[in-house]
Amino acid sequence: MNSDYDVIVAGAGVAGALAAISAAKGGAKVVLFDRNDAQEAGKKTNWGWVCGDAVAKAHVEFIAKHTGIKLSTPELDQAVDGVYVMSPDMKNKFLFEGTGYTLDRPKYARKMVKEAVKQGVDYRPRHEVEGPVVNGEEIVGVFGKDEKSQHFEIKGKIVIDGLGMASTLRRRLPPNDFVEKDVKTEDIESTGRYIAKFDLVKENLDYYDPKNALIHLNQLMAPGGYGWVFPKTGGRVNIGIGIEKKSLDKRNEKLNKKDTLHKLIDEYVEWNPVLKNMNVDETDHNGKGYWSVAVRRQFDSLVYKNYMGAGDTMAMPNPISAGGIGPAMVAGILAGEVAAEAIAAKNTSMDFLWKYNLRFNEEYGNKTAGLEVFRVYLQSLNNAQIDYGMSHFLTKEETVAMSYGLVPEITLASTFNKVLSGISNVSAFKNLLFAHSKMKKLLHLYKSYPKDVNGFRAWRESVNNEMQDVKQRFPVNPV
Repeated sequence: MNSDYDVIVAGAGVAGALAAISAAKGGAKVVLFDRNDAQEAGKKTNWGWVCGDAVAKAHVEFIAKHTGIKLSTPELDQAVDGVYVMSPDMKNKFLFEGTGYTLDRPKYARKMVKEAVKQGVDYRPRHEVEGPVVNGEEIVGVFGKDEKSQHFEIKGKIVIDGLGMASTLRRRLPPNDFVEKDVKTEDIESTGRYIAKFDLVKENLDYYDPKNALIHLNQLMAPGGYGWVFPKTGGRVNIGIGIEKKSLDKRNEKLNKKDTLHKLIDEYVEWNPVLKNMNVDETDHNGKGYWSVAVRRQFDSLVYKNYMGAGDTMAMPNPISAGGIGPAMVAGILAGEVAAEAIAAKNTSMDFLWKYNLRFNEEYGNKTAGLEVFRVYLQSLNNAQIDYGMSHFLTKEETVAMSYGLVPEITLASTFNKVLSGISNVSAFKNLLFAHSKMKKLLHLYKSYPKDVNGFRAWRESVNNEMQDVKQRFPVNPV
């Protein structure tokens, strides 16, 4: 079948733009579709580029190493020394991630599109991709509406899907045992945030830190999720919360309330005692917004027949932090590189594209199932248990390691003597040990990710069985 392009990339967000750049650098003929106009490339919704905007320095360096693109101001908006997690009682603060930045997402997106065009990518804004063109079981192109709302259909040897969690491409794939079509509600965080200017009425680094990003754990304020305060330049802040629906419903039922995400965001902003007189910054119409984020491990396979997915499309945000920019950067680059290699080898089979699964798993993905376990465990705790756990269950070093998806040995003897102050805490500690054991098993499974298509189904069944045990053990219990 004749193809118009070697590689079709749908969506000019973080993953899609880098996939297009990487594929083009590798010698492929690439077209990049995005539903937005050029000034709003990669915009998620009418609310803008709704996100916490945080990205680790390591991921910025990954871009430079693989593409030669060096990010700086203005797209790198604010440098931060780290991300700190606060306990609900505000008595414990743990370093969660190291140095990084908050991005200016609109400026970053425009820069990436310009870089793609420099590489020879055929960039087509205001094109809405609606689904895949299928020949038998193979994906041979995409169709949709162009800038004049006219139907278009483009053929390609490989399609890279960067359309996000609700991707019309992924959900319209032929029935298959590899790429999942939907994300379960229990694995979704509903989020909302303001980018706002403010008056700093007093200094307290537990509520606002100009050099660090802050995360507040509090099951009453943000059930099943957390609140965040991320500094930005120009006297601005990115402030918001994420919640899990079942946790919110259970919290509301127990407290006899009818609170919504919108109400809880405003209460969180009002709760902060040092940030006052907030005015939404509507630069690029990006000041206020709401979005849904997957907080599970990435989909078990990222490839199908002539099809690859990256970023939110494949549920790649960190299950603990919901941070999706970093993994989307890594995935977009690796997807583009493998696509270009496939074109050069004249082999776009699923067997060849499987190396994308292996590379992403090695670079980032092998830790995410363990992080999902830790997230499910945390959602089963109330504020008192989280406070006690952050004081007694784990050392700061152990907590940091687990937040990165590592599985350190827990110093059981000394810890267990400390938790005998209440049945609730003993139960929570035993549950932590169970979660720890499951994290170890899943890390081992992902370190043994199947080398080819043939071993995939049995491996996936093992992963699903372990995760099912976790979710049955830890129902949400925010109050």
